[in-house]
Amino acid sequence: MKKTLLGAVALAALAGPAFAADMGARPYTKAPPYTAPALIYNWTGFYIGGHIGGGFTDGTNLLGSDARFLGGVQGGFDYQFAPNWVLGVEAQYSWLTGSSNNGVVFPAGTVVTGNTDQLGSVTGRLGYTWGPALLYAKGGYAWRDSNNVGVSFAGVPQPFTTDGNRRDGYTVGAGLEYMFAPNWSAKAEYQYYNFGHTTFTGGPAEIVGARFKDDEHTVKVGVNYRFGWGGPVASKY
Repeated sequence: MKKTLLGAVALAALAGPAFAADMGARPYTKAPPYTAPALIYNWTGFYIGGHIGGGFTDGTNLLGSDARFLGGVQGGFDYQFAPNWVLGVEAQYSWLTGSSNNGVVFPAGTVVTGNTDQLGSVTGRLGYTWGPALLYAKGGYAWRDSNNVGVSFAGVPQPFTTDGNRRDGYTVGAGLEYMFAPNWSAKAEYQYYNFGHTTFTGGPAEIVGARFKDDEHTVKVGVNYRFGWGGPVASKY
């Protein structure tokens, strides 16, 4: 019995390596490459920011066609839905440097000048976003300070009357905004302001009845800080 047990143990010891050799080596499987999660940019939330740029006209109003520097602030709220559309509201205020032109000179020598120092607006805006970019259009209410109209002849101020300074109007515009860091975005924007017309109802004879457009074209670049919601968020995968 003892000899039989020892023989079985020896046979098993000899057969083990041979059986393992018949099974072959375990195949090597390469791990799948790591794929970083996609980024989702969420535009929903409040923001504040600032802008700089220039204001100009087409030369048919009292401001002439010379460009003027502007700077200002803005703030608003955006809501992203459906899922690439963004609906928002924005308030904006800009200061402008004085007009550098010499005004409108009438044939007999009367000079009429005008200057707008401040522009404001409250607008809705609708945009389409892909990744960190947002292309949008905007429009709504516009406000300005009283147009500082002046009339002079040979350098001497002249009395005059108009049909009123146009302070309230409308504005439309479009722009592109881009999230360049968490909670931060930069934008470039064109905005047009229209305040109707100013007509001279009294003053030197040659200006009575003269009618001028009250509008402004602006181009701005700015930066916004977005509270909490702005910036990239890792998606699930």
